[in-house]
Amino acid sequence: MYLQTKYEDKIMKNTERIVSIDIMRGLTLVLMLFVNDLYMPGVPSWLGHMPATFDGMGLADWVFPGFLFMVGMAIPFSIGKRISKGESNVVISKHILIRTVSLLIIGVLMLNSERVNAGLTGIGKNLWAILMYTGVFLVWNKYPYRAGKFSLFTVLRLLGIALLIVLVSVFRSGETGNRAWLVTEWWGILGLIGWGYLVSAFVYLAARDNIIYTLLAVLLFLALNILSGLGLMNLPGTVGSIAGTIIQGNVPLIVLTGLLTILIMKKLSGESEAKALAVISAIGLLSVAAGFFLRKWFIISKIEATPSWGLICNGISMMLFCLIYWVADIRKHTRWAFVLKPAGENSLTTYLAPDILYFIIWSTGLPILIYKQSAFPIVVISGSLLWAFLMVGLTSLLVRFNIKLRL
Repeated sequence: MYLQTKYEDKIMKNTERIVSIDIMRGLTLVLMLFVNDLYMPGVPSWLGHMPATFDGMGLADWVFPGFLFMVGMAIPFSIGKRISKGESNVVISKHILIRTVSLLIIGVLMLNSERVNAGLTGIGKNLWAILMYTGVFLVWNKYPYRAGKFSLFTVLRLLGIALLIVLVSVFRSGETGNRAWLVTEWWGILGLIGWGYLVSAFVYLAARDNIIYTLLAVLLFLALNILSGLGLMNLPGTVGSIAGTIIQGNVPLIVLTGLLTILIMKKLSGESEAKALAVISAIGLLSVAAGFFLRKWFIISKIEATPSWGLICNGISMMLFCLIYWVADIRKHTRWAFVLKPAGENSLTTYLAPDILYFIIWSTGLPILIYKQSAFPIVVISGSLLWAFLMVGLTSLLVRFNIKLRL
């Protein structure tokens, strides 16, 4: 989920980051916070999500695949650093699995936070969610392990685990006489990221920097996505519910495309950064064109995760990355992006922290988010945009107090 700071390669000195990756990840997170806050009457439809059966996409329909793309771009750095340190494939595989399971757990907990039946659970939905997020931060916070502090941090992590176990144990949804427990359904946003990361990380572990093998993996999951769209890849029962995201192909396709993009950049930038950007931009245009070509058979739909939508989003992400790379890494113009830096470097904290505030605000009933009640779209949009940047500021503040999530 985050970019390591060192990697021996021609496109990056030992202590230098590819600034554009942090900037673009920060941008996608700010936009994610913005569109997630924007569900109010009167807002232009092109800013939000389009209905499942609508053939088209709005800004919100690109944001999540844009972030998935960035997850793929970070994999060669995070896994590559472990390889360069001499870690075995077994040790790296253990790390990949732990990170994946962590994302799945948090994703499922978030997904079910809206399903709490207060009467059956014995605790209100808002309080259950606040306690759940508190437990998540206690368990997955990156504690500053200093001398004499280890035992305290261990206690805090164990306390978080105990809290989550209790919350999961008492959780009930449904109605009296038809009670239900936790469901996985679509795994939630973080769960989808987890499945995409799992596939792509193991592809990189096997193929390393081999562009051809990685391209074959991209084409494989594009084919699975097409077959799934034709109704030929539906798996029944438990297998389908667990492996459905992988077999459906769309999420791994997007993450792997981000991985492929950074491999191309690494390969070609040694010759010429301009050549690398030209090749990636050309592939991006080809991806968009392929998406519109597949539109003959598949509508452009995020909700249905169609291959046409995935390819168009990939193309947009590739071209946007090239633009930001040219501005930030080649032209060295980065001051404009200072507000995105905390989000780009602390993506999971940025994504989760605002939800705690939402549930606190809802539990108090105070009209704090007054812009949501306005009849003027400009007020609503401005309020949500301000909220997004305030949440980035909140992340920066939390990091100063050593509150930052790392999986």
